[in-house]
Amino acid sequence: MRLLGAAAAFALAFTSLPALAQGAKPNDAEIAHIAYTAGVIDIKAAKLALQKSKNKEVRDFAQNMVHDHTAVNDQALALVKKLKVTPEDNDTSKALVKQADAERAKLEKLSGAKFDKAYADNEVAYHKAVDNALETVLIPNATNPELKDLLKTGLKIFQGHEMHAEQVAASLK
Repeated sequence: MRLLGAAAAFALAFTSLPALAQGAKPNDAEIAHIAYTAGVIDIKAAKLALQKSKNKEVRDFAQNMVHDHTAVNDQALALVKKLKVTPEDNDTSKALVKQADAERAKLEKLSGAKFDKAYADNEVAYHKAVDNALETVLIPNATNPELKDLLKTGLKIFQGHEMHAEQVAASLK
């Protein structure tokens, strides 16, 4: 099933890369970069949906993704500036971008109802993977209390996105 494949791919990016698989824990700078990258990925996917979809429900969802992920990323940038932390690119961020680029390339080839369904299914899978990564890797390993709080706030927002994406996906044939 396409949805499970996408979820597995994103979960793999978060949990099985060499640095994490060998028990190394991401530091706050790496966590900040991973979280920011995840937001940017979803903003790009949403902007693609806004370009391609004519479905009001899909478009409303995509607009919500752009708004919410931009707001959280803006808060993240303000926090790293305040803390004088430079987000560090890392294997997890790079793998996420590579997988997202491949998924976006698949989506770009679709149109109409096929695009809408594939986009919605991808959003369900993506939010499941991101929510899981926040809960099991990013939040537990964040050492700065402000970063941890921002990640927890983001998790609540993104869990809502996951439920919304499930509703949108279920409404599409």
